[in-house]
Amino acid sequence: MKRNYLIIGLVLLTMSAQAQLRLNNPSFEAPPKDATMPPGWVGCGMYTTPDIMPGNNEYGQPIWDVTHRPVDGATYVGLITREDNTWEYIGQKLTKPLKSRHCYMFSVDLAASPFYAGYNTPIRLRIWLGNDQCDKTELIVETPTIKHYEWKNYQFVFSVDKSYSYIIFEATYADGTEYPYRGNLLMDNISLITDCDRA
Repeated sequence: MKRNYLIIGLVLLTMSAQAQLRLNNPSFEAPPKDATMPPGWVGCGMYTTPDIMPGNNEYGQPIWDVTHRPVDGATYVGLITREDNTWEYIGQKLTKPLKSRHCYMFSVDLAASPFYAGYNTPIRLRIWLGNDQCDKTELIVETPTIKHYEWKNYQFVFSVDKSYSYIIFEATYADGTEYPYRGNLLMDNISLITDCDRA
């Protein structure tokens, strides 16, 4: 009888492990520095130079004037938009592809900084999937404009039309924006990507 319970437990554990997908460096851990790509991530788009925070620059001042404490680990990442119609987006290859017509869920902590060296206006986050590095094929998440300065956890549920192997996190302007502007958002603590709850 005990042996049967052990086999069932091992099967459930294996199924659970198969249903979980962890991103590489999901809390953007790295020595704090401006214009630095966090390990495990790739910069996409023109002039993508995200910032690892919190920390101080060579003059002892907070990097880009941002002072938020991280939600998880020691650091987080800041992404910006610019007035010249360029913005930052970063991505990575998934440890295994997401399956087509399958329901997934995950979460991420987001905030805005009231001060970001002039990039102070609230912006939004988009999350894309693709099958090549920095490929934006299917949009799975588009948040509202992140106007709050405290960290908030955003939970997402999505399904995809086909299988994908790459994920992209993109800073973008507020909905309805007529002119590009300087904005920021802070991102930390991306959860496991798991199967949707089937209650």
